[in-house]
Amino acid sequence: MSRILFIVTFWILIHTSAFAQDTLKVNLSEFISIGLERSGQVAYERHSVDLSANRVDQARNQRVLPRIEFNSQHGIVPGVKSNVDGLSEGEYYLDPNLSNDWEDWAIFTRAEISAIQPVYSWGAINNAIAAAEAGARAAEYQFDAVTAEAEVQLFELYHSYLLAQEVSRILADAEDQVAQVERQIERMQEEGDPDLKEADVFKFEIFKTEFQVQRKEVEQSLASINRIWNYITGADARVVYEPQESFLDPVAFDLQAYDYYQQQAVTNRPELKGVDAGIEALGKGKDAVKAQQYPALFLGISGSFANTPNRPRQTNPFIINNTNYASAAVGFGIRQNLNFRSIRNQLDRADIEYNRVRDLKDAVMDGIYLQLNEKYREASVAEVRVQQKEEALSTARNWVRHEQLNYDIGFGDVEELLNAMQKELELRVELKQNVFDLNKKVAALYRASGISVKQLSVN
Repeated sequence: MSRILFIVTFWILIHTSAFAQDTLKVNLSEFISIGLERSGQVAYERHSVDLSANRVDQARNQRVLPRIEFNSQHGIVPGVKSNVDGLSEGEYYLDPNLSNDWEDWAIFTRAEISAIQPVYSWGAINNAIAAAEAGARAAEYQFDAVTAEAEVQLFELYHSYLLAQEVSRILADAEDQVAQVERQIERMQEEGDPDLKEADVFKFEIFKTEFQVQRKEVEQSLASINRIWNYITGADARVVYEPQESFLDPVAFDLQAYDYYQQQAVTNRPELKGVDAGIEALGKGKDAVKAQQYPALFLGISGSFANTPNRPRQTNPFIINNTNYASAAVGFGIRQNLNFRSIRNQLDRADIEYNRVRDLKDAVMDGIYLQLNEKYREASVAEVRVQQKEEALSTARNWVRHEQLNYDIGFGDVEELLNAMQKELELRVELKQNVFDLNKKVAALYRASGISVKQLSVN
């Protein structure tokens, strides 16, 4: 019996450990890295960067042998025969009655290779390569902008998780206080305390109902955030990710002068860098189009070879046997596009696109300044709001302690105690919400300034 009990216990332990969940603590930087790795939008933009790098390679490949071709033909052909006596195989071209020998078959093989090497193109190739490289940088800056936006969203989700945990703890503490007041009211009812009014009992019942609604809302919010969190981190049934911090505190942040953030934005915003790279790409592209107006010099190389055993090569160099020969050629050529109207059209379009992107830079700069000004205002207001809410909460806590002391010594008022408790609960929740709002506003200010939110740490 003891052996069977040991086996059963061992089996239960094995299967219980197999389904046990491991909890991994991650800090903000780790969570952002995990989220970026699993982000579909970031992956999409990363492929755009890969495509732009491929275009650069393609442009560079135009510098050396941009066109080189090889082709071959193979088949079975009959031989030839001549009825002229004393005529050698190399002189078959002299026989006007030369005929096919349908009894003599052989394999025909022909191979041809041709290549073109640009020698001078008035800078068209170099400008095309420079335009592709600038376009690749623009794609990288666009990727940085998308990544920065995703970092802000992940930053907010991380702190949303902390906020939901904080509010859940606040309501748990409040629930203990509510239970304590409920026991006191029941005792006063049993003792027939004349200080207890029916109106106080009804207000308390309403307060409990509203409290349960708030409790349910917080539970659903926490469950929703957990689902999003698990989706972002890719958590499964065996691994659960949680924030490294247990409490939601303001991030370490000292509000600098507005000029500091403006300078940071001009220096660091990837959108501005991307526009600059786009302007450079269009400028180089325009130079490449201009080069099409002039003749390009190139070197041509070709070679061909054919072999058929039953078709002899002829000794006369002016007579070519297409099934048995070898030749090679090297020479220079000039290529000129004579459709000058089309070239003029391309130049006009390049000018329009170049001017449009230059105007886009001014528009982007205007948008950044307006955004930065708004985010700076919001962050400064949020910082003051947290400070004022902390002072209000301190006053509310003193109020609750005062009412509890009065209640304990028999001079308290249930209504005043409930009002004090409700106010403290509201201020505790509002304070955490304001802290979350402050952290979110600071992250938005960093994003508008081109500073990574990974630099923000919790106090």
